[in-house]
Amino acid sequence: MTLIIQNLSKFYDQTPVFSHVSLRVAPGEFVAILGESGVGKSTLLNCMAGLDSWNSGTVLLDGLDLGSLGDEPLARLRREKAGFVFQAFHVLPHLSVAQNVALPLMLLGRHDDARVQAMLNAVGLDGLGGRLPQQLSGGQLQRVAIARALVHAPKLLLADEPTGNLDPKTAGRVMTALIEQSRQHGAALVLVTHSLAASERADRVLKLTPEGLVLHADPD
Repeated sequence: MTLIIQNLSKFYDQTPVFSHVSLRVAPGEFVAILGESGVGKSTLLNCMAGLDSWNSGTVLLDGLDLGSLGDEPLARLRREKAGFVFQAFHVLPHLSVAQNVALPLMLLGRHDDARVQAMLNAVGLDGLGGRLPQQLSGGQLQRVAIARALVHAPKLLLADEPTGNLDPKTAGRVMTALIEQSRQHGAALVLVTHSLAASERADRVLKLTPEGLVLHADPD
């Protein structure tokens, strides 16, 4: 699935969040976006899947103009095709770890315990599927969110600081899982991060800056 952003701009009142952002991410490609805090990286990521609105420009996902879709078809597209890793974990406290990871499959009417277990193993949570979220550390909850984002093999993967709560070894394992799933299933992977270690594994590194809040190639 190809993600194409054309001349995208967003404002809060008269204040620009970002302006004239253009980007193309091919199936199986990993793009990392760097930038200082407050320049709109997370907002841009949300716009890529129609979770947030924008003032001008277009977001095309597999040829579909997200800005032209109503709430129901947009929600269905996200449910079927997208996987998200947010800075907030958004786990359900009354469900076990395995049940939280299985949620995207359940919403699609699919049940695949082996796939759930494979994703838990991939992020280093094997043996913890029966625990409740309150029994886990912040870093473990982060990995639950990542496994949940991957479990239904989405064609678009959007990750906002996915390794922020993880030690370097675990962060490396998680990045491997994200990259392998992206390439195995032909998913466009966009990662917002401050981590140079994570961005170094990307096919392309881009930077969102305050100078007009324009997305441009990192000089390195």
